[in-house]
Amino acid sequence: MSGTDLATAPGPVAPQRTSLLRKLLKDPQAVITISLLLIIIALGVLAPALTDHGPNHASLDAINADPGASGYPLGGDQSGRDIFARLLNSINTSMIAGLIGTGVALSIGVTAGLIGGYFGRRIQSLTDWAFNLIMTFPGLLLLIVLLPVTKGDYRATMLIFGVLSAPGIFRLVRNLVVGVKNELFVDAARVSGLTDLRILSRHVLFVIRGPIIIATAFLMGSSISLQSGLAFLGLGSNTIPSFGAMIADGFVNLYEKPMQFVWPSLLLGLINASFVLMGNSLRDALEQVVPKAARITAPARAGVTRSTGPDASSPAPPLLTIEDLAIAYPSPSGELREVVSGVTLTLAAGETLGLVGESGSGKTQTAFAALGVLPSEAVVTRGSIRLDGRELLDLGEGELRNLRGTSIAYVPQEPMSNLAPSFTVGAQLVEGLRASQPMSRQAARAHVLALLDRVGIPDPKRTFDSYPHQISGGMAQRVLIAGAVASGPALLIADEPTTALDVTVQAEILDLLRDLQRQLNMAVLLVTHNFGVVADSCSRVAVMQRGEVVEVGDVLEIFRAPQHPYTRMLLGSILDEGSLRADPPVDTAEVLEEKAS
Repeated sequence: MSGTDLATAPGPVAPQRTSLLRKLLKDPQAVITISLLLIIIALGVLAPALTDHGPNHASLDAINADPGASGYPLGGDQSGRDIFARLLNSINTSMIAGLIGTGVALSIGVTAGLIGGYFGRRIQSLTDWAFNLIMTFPGLLLLIVLLPVTKGDYRATMLIFGVLSAPGIFRLVRNLVVGVKNELFVDAARVSGLTDLRILSRHVLFVIRGPIIIATAFLMGSSISLQSGLAFLGLGSNTIPSFGAMIADGFVNLYEKPMQFVWPSLLLGLINASFVLMGNSLRDALEQVVPKAARITAPARAGVTRSTGPDASSPAPPLLTIEDLAIAYPSPSGELREVVSGVTLTLAAGETLGLVGESGSGKTQTAFAALGVLPSEAVVTRGSIRLDGRELLDLGEGELRNLRGTSIAYVPQEPMSNLAPSFTVGAQLVEGLRASQPMSRQAARAHVLALLDRVGIPDPKRTFDSYPHQISGGMAQRVLIAGAVASGPALLIADEPTTALDVTVQAEILDLLRDLQRQLNMAVLLVTHNFGVVADSCSRVAVMQRGEVVEVGDVLEIFRAPQHPYTRMLLGSILDEGSLRADPPVDTAEVLEEKAS
């Protein structure tokens, strides 16, 4: 199939999105448990209308009364109180206790877990220390000791219980965030200019919501059970109707009137089981599997020594200048080990520079330093990175965020891993565009559709409404390129943009990048290990080995007369590969000269 055929071939039909409500309605377990909970909650809310007696109203004529006697539908307890009225009001007590305990635990635990898992080691250590300290407190004993302080008010007791339960939620959320923040689609969101708050709430929290929901369901049941347990022990106000107090009264009267014990026990068990089963159903409806990917997080810059930049009197300074850049990582002994050492590069507007080297040569680290997305462990020990005369290493995260997606854009090497699986393609592109450009959602949608058409996607509307798994790898790469050029960046950093694609699609992507570069006059830093890509797309090439640039020059000159032994070795490996295929020998320099002419 030719490149034209590939571009015009119809894409997959995107099915309509299935709402959460529809998913739950198709699950019998969800329908039954949610219905039971709604009915129980409704009975509690309508308690004043359903009973003629208050929960503490007692009548001597109704002591241990049978069901229906004295106007009590379920009979009277040993104090002459209406069992039915106390059951309905105990529902309200349990729900309020559950909401307070669960709400406090989630508010503290989820917030701290997101912060502690997403940001650097110092914040993580601080949050770990704080919640480890909370975990040292004996929970139940502390609640009992503090009863005189709370004056038996179950709401204050449940607030304290929520604080004591927060470490469990914190640990769950933090561990989930540590895994998800390494995903490439999170890195792509950072590079597109989204704020950390937006990434945490929109991307990270959305992905990890399944386990949090099931934990919430268990915590809701635990809160209700704890309040009932304290009431069963007689701790708290005896005027507050509670399942625990009713079970305690029924237990005393078990052999004479066993149903007084059965009714509250049955309803309490039904509520707890319904919450747990409903949590399972919600998790199954929401949870998505996210593949693992490499880690790219915020850079740590400490003790950076600047080098002197280019002459300010130069009439046409380069757009990007990297000078004497050194990047190091701490070893197990604490010493810094340099992985990039003394890299110096320049890139002019409208130029394509190929950064070539084998794996581990430091080319991707150099590109990430320019993007400001080095891992948090990385330390820039010296050097300078200037974009249009502006020192990037001096900028804070907020200032770098404003540059990403507007002045600097990024195209990754794994297109499918850089798209969030839980959102449609269009939703992700619109979000990234609106993060860098102030515009309405409708205007952003129209602009994105035009971009999808511009990058050669045959049916932009269908691709816009598709999820990442519904499009091919080549189309996903076109989508990422569309998102990268949406704001007309001055510099595009493409990290192995064709590695995961077949040969035919690789050629189409390279042609697309060249066309967009000419139209937008972008400078392109093309990170690759493939000299064929360099020969096809670049005007200059820089060769890296073991963290150093060993040779820089025009592509034609490098191919014709490489000076460094490592460059000759790389070029020689390409010729060896050709000879193994029994192809006639090719003079690469002659091919490049013909292309240049």
